[in-house]
This record gives sequence, C-alpha cells and structure tokens, in this order.
Amino acid sequence: MHTSSNQPRRAAAAAFIGTTIEFYDFYIYAMAAALVLGQVFFPSTVPGVSTLAAFGTFAVGFIARPMAGMVFGHLGDRLGRKKMLLFTMVLMGLATTCIGLLPSYASAGIWAPIGLVALRIVQGISVGGEWGGAVLMASEHAPAKRKTFYASFAQLGSPAGLLLALIAFRLVSSLDQADFLDWGWRLPFLVSGLLMLVGLAIRFGVEESPEFKAVREQDQTAKYPVLEVVRTCWRQIVFAALAVTIGSAGFFFTNTFMITYVTQYQGIARSTILDCLFLVTVLQFLSQPLAALLAERVGTERFLKCVALLCMLVPYPMFMLVGTQNLVLMTLGIAMAVVTLSALYAVIAGYMCEAFPTRLRYSGISMSYQLISTLAGGSTPLIGTLLATRFEGQWLPLAVFFTFLSVLSLIGICGLARLRGNAAPAARPAIAH
Repeated sequence: MHTSSNQPRRAAAAAFIGTTIEFYDFYIYAMAAALVLGQVFFPSTVPGVSTLAAFGTFAVGFIARPMAGMVFGHLGDRLGRKKMLLFTMVLMGLATTCIGLLPSYASAGIWAPIGLVALRIVQGISVGGEWGGAVLMASEHAPAKRKTFYASFAQLGSPAGLLLALIAFRLVSSLDQADFLDWGWRLPFLVSGLLMLVGLAIRFGVEESPEFKAVREQDQTAKYPVLEVVRTCWRQIVFAALAVTIGSAGFFFTNTFMITYVTQYQGIARSTILDCLFLVTVLQFLSQPLAALLAERVGTERFLKCVALLCMLVPYPMFMLVGTQNLVLMTLGIAMAVVTLSALYAVIAGYMCEAFPTRLRYSGISMSYQLISTLAGGSTPLIGTLLATRFEGQWLPLAVFFTFLSVLSLIGICGLARLRGNAAPAARPAIAH
C-alpha cells in the first residue's frame, strides 16, 4: 500500500501537537483546581474544604474517561483513527473555553458549580477518546522497528501541554489576588479556543493509519470491537492498565497535588512551586525522547522493568529535598521523580499497542489507559490531600503511596511480558506491525 514517505513524521508531529493542546486544556484545569476554583465555585470558611471540593470536580473528569474510551475505541476501530481525533479536539476546545466563561458562585449560585462539573465531564470524554487515537496514529504510521520512538511523540504532548499551562498560570499569577480571582484565572481557559483551531488545521493534513486501512480493505474490522477485546484480551487490558499506573497517576501527584502540598502545608509561595515545576517539566520534555531511544536500544521490556523499580525509590529523596524549601533542591528532588516516571510514560504507549491486534487496538489501549486514569489518576490529588491532612507534618505516608503506585506498574509490565512470552506462535501475526 502506497503512503507518502513523510507521513510517519507528519503523523508523529500531529500526534505531538494534538496531545499538547489536549493536555494543556486538562492541566490548566488541574492547576486551577489547586489554586483558585475552590474559592470561585465552592467558597467555604472551613480550611481545606474548598480545595477538596475543587479536586472532587477534577476527579469527575476522570469518571467519564473509561466510558469515553469504550465509545471512541469502538468508533476508532470501526471508522478510523483520524475522524475520532478531529472530533475529540473540537470537544475539548469548546468545553475548556466555556469553563473560562462560567459565572462564579457569587454571581450564579448553585448553577455555577453545576456548570463546572458538566463541562469537566465533557473534558473527560474528550481526553478519553484522544489518547488512544493519537498514540495509534503515530505508532501505526511508523517504521516497524521505530514504533516505540514514534509512539512516544504522542506522550510528549503531556509535558509540552504542562509547560504551556505553567506559563499561562505563571503569567496570570503575577496579577494581584483580587484580579486573579475575578478574571485572571479565566484567560488560560479562553486561549484554548485558538489552540483548537491550530490543532485542527494540523490534523487535517495527516492520512488515516495505514495499518487500519489494511484491516478495512481486507474487511477484517470487528463488528463489536469493545465486546471482542474484552472477551479475547481481558488479561491484556488489566495488565496494560496496571503497567501505566505511575505514568498516569504520578504526574498528578507531582504536578497537581504537590502544588497544594507545598503551598498549604509547607508555606512556600505559589510562584516558587510554579517556577520549580516549570524547570522540572523542561527536563521531562527533553528526557522523554531520549528514554524512548534508549528503550529501543536495550529492549523495551527490560527498560520498563528497571524504570518501574526506580520509581519505587525516588519519592523518598524527593520529599527530603522538598522539605528544605530551597528552590534548587526542591527542583532537583521533584525532577528525580518526574524524569524517572516520565521515562516509563514515554515508552509504555508503544509497548501497550503491541499487546493488541490492529482490529481491536484502539478499544484495547483506550480502555486500559482510561481505566487506570480514573481509578488512580483522578483520585491521586484527593488521596494525597487526605493523607497530608491526616498526617500533617509527615511526608512518609505520601512517599509510600507513590511507591505503591509504582509497584502496580511493575506488576502490569511483568504481566504483559509474561502474556507475550506465553503467546502461541500462531497467535503472533494478529499483532500487526
């Protein structure tokens, strides 16, 4: 089948830029939840209650993601990857822009938080369909021996989107508190509408995945891909979900919960932690492609197991260094954790893709990723806040929680490796390359 020679690069670039915009939208909500949404939409005189309520709406966005993963997985395996990616981008852009236009609780009463929750659910639906399609467009366009590296470009959208979100909130945080609470926090949300148009223009120029085209031309598309993947690949779904745990939940631990932890429990200025996270995210952005290249050289399975073991260890030095309240040492501590978990995150997408046959792949990886995003990702800031409140002044329970998330990833990676090792030779051709 003939495809343009530059399509693999264009697909990787489109996956990167598209997920950058999607994650920007998702991360600005996470930061706003940590910094301002509680005061604007859930005012309370009890310390911590407003923040918990805001993190509750943050978690709501994750609740919609498994169902969205199933719906978009079904449509993506039936109709194609490209159409789903265009639709999810429009959905996210409109929802995020509308959040920036919502009236506050003081202006609209109970309808303000209701509107916030509804739009947050739409955001969750969009991300639930976006990730799997972006990974597959990059991976399925890639040369056979470079799938791990090309798939990592979809993962690179996470730190890039976070960088944009950090820049946006760093700029508006320089406003005085009254202006920030009144209108300043809305500006990052309103910018999403412009970014959506850029993303759509780029994605229109990429052809459909050649591997999906081949399945469709051979009339091998599944009639009910979600039902079939659950029936035939349920072990892969479970282990793939576990494998990506620290790669998903870890970011919300370091980039969302840590904002609350250092500002409310360590007394560190909001601008200081935002500067720290910005420097850390630059390192993450630079290190993720290198991690994917290294994994291709040493073997993806071996690389993922080693990184998962390191993730179990890094939270302890991280909290000790954060406790110094020195910007350089704080940055070093958080960077150790983020660079390590992001190495797993960069590589795990391509590894998950190989666990499922092409005709069921969108459904399989979407369900796996969105399942753990809901169970672990959305709940991590809430659990972190509850632990910090219950064990105020003690960081060890928080570090143990991070280690537990890493252990789940190691179990998932080992499980996928065992399934691949036990696969009958006749079953291997089902995994298209």
